[in-house]
Amino acid sequence: MAQTPATQTPITTIDQYCRQELDTAALAKHLAASFAQFLTHQPGSHLNISLEGDLGAGKTTFARYLIQAMGHAGKVKSPTYTLCEPYPLQLQNQSVTIHHFDLYRMRDPLEWQEAGFAEHFDVPGICLIEWPEKAEGTLPALDIQIQLTAGHDENERSIKIQAMSSSGAAALQEIHAS
Repeated sequence: MAQTPATQTPITTIDQYCRQELDTAALAKHLAASFAQFLTHQPGSHLNISLEGDLGAGKTTFARYLIQAMGHAGKVKSPTYTLCEPYPLQLQNQSVTIHHFDLYRMRDPLEWQEAGFAEHFDVPGICLIEWPEKAEGTLPALDIQIQLTAGHDENERSIKIQAMSSSGAAALQEIHAS
């Protein structure tokens, strides 16, 4: 798991137990609606979101559900070999991009910066980062941490969502209310 800086403590936490794949998809859909509302009400805003968990915990699957629920109609590819896959979207006549990172294969913490990916963290939209601990503290501060823990059944998982900034808390406001 990525280490959170000591100065960054969760503002709000949501715990969800998903017994089956449909539960995970539904949670991603609720999150997507809350994120879309945040991004459209605050034009030009950006969220940094980590997806954390052991190999096979469902990080890429969760990212796929989230990206599709935000409006991407095509296939969502795993960025395991490319490190980053961009998904440009239109949210209420507003252009945003979800940059989906998978840092699992990184050998050096600065590799993502050397590839020019740091500029994606300033673009309106979302950066979803799998395996953020591989960047060893070189990533910008997180707004939201999503921790996935696999259960006994392959479709079973516990998902803990933590807002790590005021923007993260605002982005979770709608899902937190439901």
